[in-house]
Amino acid sequence: MGRKPLAFFASVRRQGGVVLVCIALCTLAFALAITTFNVSGAGTSNGLGTFAFSIADGGAIQGYYADDSNVAHGFVRSSAGIITKFDAAGAGTASGQGTVPESLNAGGASTGYYVDKNNVFHGFVRSHAGTITKFNAAGAGSGAVQGTLPGTINLSGEIAGSYVDSAGVGHGFVRSSTGTLMAFDAPGAGTGEGQGTFTAFGDSLNDNGYIAGDYIDASGVAHGYIRAPGGAFTTFSVGQGTFALGINLAGTFLGLYKDARGANHGFVRSSGGTITKFSVIGAGTASGQGTLPQSINSTGLVVGYYIDSTGAAHAFDRFATGLIRTFYVRGAGTASGQGTFAFSNNSEGVMAGNYVDKTGVAHGFLANPNER
Repeated sequence: MGRKPLAFFASVRRQGGVVLVCIALCTLAFALAITTFNVSGAGTSNGLGTFAFSIADGGAIQGYYADDSNVAHGFVRSSAGIITKFDAAGAGTASGQGTVPESLNAGGASTGYYVDKNNVFHGFVRSHAGTITKFNAAGAGSGAVQGTLPGTINLSGEIAGSYVDSAGVGHGFVRSSTGTLMAFDAPGAGTGEGQGTFTAFGDSLNDNGYIAGDYIDASGVAHGYIRAPGGAFTTFSVGQGTFALGINLAGTFLGLYKDARGANHGFVRSSGGTITKFSVIGAGTASGQGTLPQSINSTGLVVGYYIDSTGAAHAFDRFATGLIRTFYVRGAGTASGQGTFAFSNNSEGVMAGNYVDKTGVAHGFLANPNER
């Protein structure tokens, strides 16, 4: 929930280089260094472009770009700005298909999925050297919009994700660094089509082996869960529907919930179970609008974006103290579906994401609050 549609994308060619932007810090201005970039070959029409989803300690960024045919291709951008493109063998070449990386660890290994010519999902892990190993969960379905969807890789190379079976039901899994895959289901998860157990994308598995996810019950309602390394579950609910977005090394769970109107709000749940809700000032209150956190780092710093009453997106970060700062990338559009989307941050608080311009084209960005 809250994590990218299959149409976000990045080139070594920078657009404007480093730009200083102002951030609202209560009533203070805050200087933030932003570098924008595009991947060569990224499409230049509405809904296409460069999408950056994961930033590792050290500053490497991973994401994908959609070409002019709306086919997705993976990329890694080094801290020096060098972009390496890649595709998983077997990835489809029609619109909506291709290779979609989701998570990059500090060692340079990554995971994600590819969509084949039959619109089936398959998992992959890519080593720092660029070797791609494909895998599927044993119970994954082989029909369209079924299959294996890895979401996160931690520093030791463990992977957490979900798979959709032949009945359209979701199940969680954890895959060891040696390739052993174990499936699991959260207690209370429904068994009908569209129901079941899911993990978050990007940050769902911390280095201690705890997994953050959500499950859809038999009534179609979403609830959060945390799975301990030994397999024990903690489940909880916030608002009208609870969705997982990540868990950090301290065990702080990041999520969002929906209110009675269908608007989104963020929350963090401490390892002790204390839940703190938050919303960004200026976030819209209608269905589909509101606050959509995306990532939490080891210090408890949250990044994400909010949708205002016009449908435009604005990025934010939130400190563990509760202080929220908002920012935008110069060149971001201001119409519905446009704006600035922050998706990931590393332990230094450096952020990655994309902005959508006034023509609907996406571009990657790197935002560093430690530079002026």
